[in-house]
Amino acid sequence: MPNQEKKQQGLMKIIKAIHNFTVNDDLEKYRRSQANLGRLLGTKQSEASYTEFLIDDIPSEWIHLNRPHQNETIILYCHGGGFFTGSLEYSRTLTTKLASASSSDILSFNYRLAPEHPSPAALEDALKVWGYLMHLGYGAKNVILAGDSAGGNLALSLALKLKEDGRILPKALVLFSPWTDLTLSGASHEKKAALDPILTKDYLERARCAYVPESNSDASIYADPFVSPLYGDYTGFPPVYIQVGTNEILLNDSTDLHKKLLRQDVAAKLTIYKGMWHVFQMSNMKTATEAINEAAQFLFRL
Repeated sequence: MPNQEKKQQGLMKIIKAIHNFTVNDDLEKYRRSQANLGRLLGTKQSEASYTEFLIDDIPSEWIHLNRPHQNETIILYCHGGGFFTGSLEYSRTLTTKLASASSSDILSFNYRLAPEHPSPAALEDALKVWGYLMHLGYGAKNVILAGDSAGGNLALSLALKLKEDGRILPKALVLFSPWTDLTLSGASHEKKAALDPILTKDYLERARCAYVPESNSDASIYADPFVSPLYGDYTGFPPVYIQVGTNEILLNDSTDLHKKLLRQDVAAKLTIYKGMWHVFQMSNMKTATEAINEAAQFLFRL
């Protein structure tokens, strides 16, 4: 256990250093650092095969398990990274774990990133990928939406957009430490600042400014439901499962969303992991494995 704790502490220091990126730094260098982090976290590549391809101009990847598995339901995964970093490679550890535990194939994609492509570019790309799945013949009720951090935001935003357009909603959503409130008004931003080993409010402020540049002249745009899904209308939504750690400044982004979902009669479940940090599921800790398995059990019970 001590060796594992040392490894995790070292990993968190690396992540924290990566998140010290400033607007004056080399953005592409920062994105490469995130991809390298994904490789560092690594998982057994023999568990799955990876097929990269384009959906229109969107780099995408099928993750197929190299063993018998169910193929009735697939998972559409939205990677995290604050909307201005993250990639297929970065999320591969988590998507492979989720595919293995849930016995499901996963489609992951590289949506356009800010600041080159601010909101709503990411949502537009997510809608294209959703349309691709529908064109392949998957019914909406055969698709699980999932995502971590900013990807959790995007998964929620996609489902909200489908609802607004009167389209059939996905079977369920699975969210890992979702960033749901870009107003940054949750109490945990202050209460958990000293405990969070990964994120800082300054990092999130820089990320949201890149994602929504119009906020420089109108801060109220952060409360737009397609920017901050916490403020969306979830009546009629499918089941939602949320995981979050006690030691992260985005704790309230999950707890407040969960409360709202319950108020609007959504079958929502929230698991809060003591002592855990932002998207801890990417790590090799025993708790991370337990959390991924719990997410899979949620899907099995649908």
